[in-house]
Amino acid sequence: MRAISLHRDLIVVTSRLLQTNCTIIRGPSAELTGPQAAAPGAGETFVVDSPILPDELALLPSLLEQARFPEPSGLLATHADWDHLLGRLAFPEAALGCAESTAARLQAAPGAAQRELRDFDEQLYLEREHPLRLGSLQALAVPGRCGIGEVELELHRADGHTRDGMAVWIPWARVLVAGDYLSSVEIPTLAAADAKAGMAEADTVQADGIEAYLATLERLRPLIVDAEHVVPGHGPVLDSAGALSVLEEDALYLQALRELGAAAALPAGRRGREQRRLHAENVAAVR
Repeated sequence: MRAISLHRDLIVVTSRLLQTNCTIIRGPSAELTGPQAAAPGAGETFVVDSPILPDELALLPSLLEQARFPEPSGLLATHADWDHLLGRLAFPEAALGCAESTAARLQAAPGAAQRELRDFDEQLYLEREHPLRLGSLQALAVPGRCGIGEVELELHRADGHTRDGMAVWIPWARVLVAGDYLSSVEIPTLAAADAKAGMAEADTVQADGIEAYLATLERLRPLIVDAEHVVPGHGPVLDSAGALSVLEEDALYLQALRELGAAAALPAGRRGREQRRLHAENVAAVR
């Protein structure tokens, strides 16, 4: 597990598996503009998404303590894919917030995330001390805002990769947490988790996934322009220029996928065996 600080109020933890990113946000205190703005422990803390491995999750509480961040008062999940929902294993008492669309997806397929996690763990011979329990969900209006300390996070609709989801803009740090978008290591994928969950409308969602994905990229563009850093769901943290470059590559790939299908060229640097497999799934999804 790797942890980097992007701002005095923000740490990004990257899992050793799948380069999955977890973003820890401390809300600034009321004295944000005064001399006490950087006081250790100011504000409250949210944890967005999660690392994957059991030892990484076990280390999160001590990491927050060492950084002098308060114990998290809430967890946020950018969408309902299982690898973004594991925060409750580290902080079982914290409330889990998500977009209304994510809450609806989880309620429509109860236990799906837990089953996918068990399958993943069995394949890698991983053991966890406790099963994943999501508990009650706090459904958040998206687009909308979520208070943290004396300020607010902005929540922006992000669908196309799945039928649900949100991106989180942290205005005082100028950081965008993008969910499973803008990855420099993974090509865009379309509603894959919905198909795994067996949702009745998965075929329709997949057919419309390209347009939804392109709409999300354009929705995120002005935030990327204003960002110091962009945190994708998987892969390295990007600066504004790097994220805009990935956005353009992803848009070109999706447009080619719509027009050329299997003949669409994959983005440079994302043409390995696993990315070709994901491309084949995309082609099957949009037929």
